[in-house]
Amino acid sequence: MNPIDQLRAARPAHLGDTPVDERTRAAELSYAMAQTRPPVRAKRKIARPVWGLSLAGAAAAVTAVAVAVSGAGGMTPRAPSSSQAAPSRTVQPKQVKLSARAVLLAAAHQAARQPDTTGAYWHTVSVRRSLWNVEGADYTVMDRQRTEGWTPAATGRGQEQWRRTQSLGAQPATPEDEAAWKQAGSPTEISVLTHRKPGDTLALPTTPGKAKVSHDALFEGDKVFWLGRNVTMKDLRGLPSEPGKLKAWLLRSYEGHGTESSGSPMSSDAWLFAVTTGLIMEMPATPQVRGAAFRMLADLKSIKVIDNVTDAEGRTGTAVTLDVRSKIRVTDKGDSGILQSRLIFDEATGQALASESVVVKPGGYQADFAPGTMWDSQVVLEAGWTDDKPA
Repeated sequence: MNPIDQLRAARPAHLGDTPVDERTRAAELSYAMAQTRPPVRAKRKIARPVWGLSLAGAAAAVTAVAVAVSGAGGMTPRAPSSSQAAPSRTVQPKQVKLSARAVLLAAAHQAARQPDTTGAYWHTVSVRRSLWNVEGADYTVMDRQRTEGWTPAATGRGQEQWRRTQSLGAQPATPEDEAAWKQAGSPTEISVLTHRKPGDTLALPTTPGKAKVSHDALFEGDKVFWLGRNVTMKDLRGLPSEPGKLKAWLLRSYEGHGTESSGSPMSSDAWLFAVTTGLIMEMPATPQVRGAAFRMLADLKSIKVIDNVTDAEGRTGTAVTLDVRSKIRVTDKGDSGILQSRLIFDEATGQALASESVVVKPGGYQADFAPGTMWDSQVVLEAGWTDDKPA
């Protein structure tokens, strides 16, 4: 019996095959988190997580996930888009009794079995969702941003990274929020609170915007991603495929603080979880390295597993989670909160579907949200190699 069949056989019978909840996830405060991880161009050594890939991912199929080969052979999860649907803000998935280690080792086995091909560009498509409190009103909206990226396999003079971004518009997060929005006159532009400083706001349109295309030369001529430090495509493709060695390679960049700020202490396990989520979700590592990354996560302390989790695109997968302390807002005087960071993946392939942050204890940027609220979400719609040039 293969590892996946063993896990399914071990699942309690009363849980059945039905997903735990029907909701569509949504949440994120996009400016506070990262987009797909390009190299850090500033002189500072720290950056935000790729959850992104947030990492701070993976980030990121339907009940039976359909996986297709994209471009020159990259694995791409596909599912009907539900970007326009207004999801519920709270979730109450059931905790399964399978050990996190068993689930992650099975995922490692499946990830390492996937084909390893390359192409001219590593191509990704993702959608991020963020929750915002409306200024002067008692309702919440969800903002959505679509990002498409092309990273060249070749480096050197003339090579560029391309990106296409598009605002998909903000919408009320729940039916109750929609009723409040309509009562406010259904504004087409909504002022939301950023909490960066007292009274700071941001205007969000409710209709999709025009796609914007940008491109830049590779940083220092060959740096393409951030993985604790700026790395080249050669670095990424040559990462150790043994869990212990991969962990040691990554921890050479760990300095005791978070991926966003040197003033935010973070344990090595939490830091590894954040960085590895980015690696698994959006970076063109080899299948053997992805497998090693799952095996490395299996050995981290406080890791938990949630079965039958539905991401913001309606795809069902398994989530591996780790609780982390949230950041304190400039406008706060109280304690920080606790977030549950999730990496959702398809057990059949080890393919990442999404990364999410769920409020466990309100505080910090999540002070106004109830436990169970999906605060941050990034779903990966496509990730694979292609020979097609950016349009």
